[in-house]
Amino acid sequence: MQAERATQNDIRELTELRILYLTEDLGEISKTDAIAIREALPAYFQAHLNKDLFVYTVRDHGLIAACAFLLVIEKPMSPRFLHGKTGMVLNVYTRPEYRRRGYGRAVMEKMLSEAMEMQLCSIELKATEDGYPLYKAVGFADDIPEYHLMKWKNPEQQK
Repeated sequence: MQAERATQNDIRELTELRILYLTEDLGEISKTDAIAIREALPAYFQAHLNKDLFVYTVRDHGLIAACAFLLVIEKPMSPRFLHGKTGMVLNVYTRPEYRRRGYGRAVMEKMLSEAMEMQLCSIELKATEDGYPLYKAVGFADDIPEYHLMKWKNPEQQK
């Protein structure tokens, strides 16, 4: 089983995998939202793939069986991130028929190997209960924040 980076040729399949992931994570997605996502994501991938968004995949007979997205963020340097680059893991997804076979671990290990090469100072993720053991096994640790996690939401974007 070989993990590799996705390419521009994978954009259509990555779009569908993102929708499958969102449906499992959030529950049923409205037709309107699914259409909007399907229409907008290819342009996003076209602009960002292998620039600041890296998608790691494992295939079975050409089909992407598992994927993980790494969004690289460059910030002003500080003692906590001397190179200024950090990462955020998004969309770790394995098709149901491929689960519990090591596909998720393979994409995560490839991602972490390349993160070292990119000199990322840290990588963050939000773990579901199902994903938590995998992330612990590949080296992630619980982060006890010193700050309050806060979020602003655009009132015009809220449903």
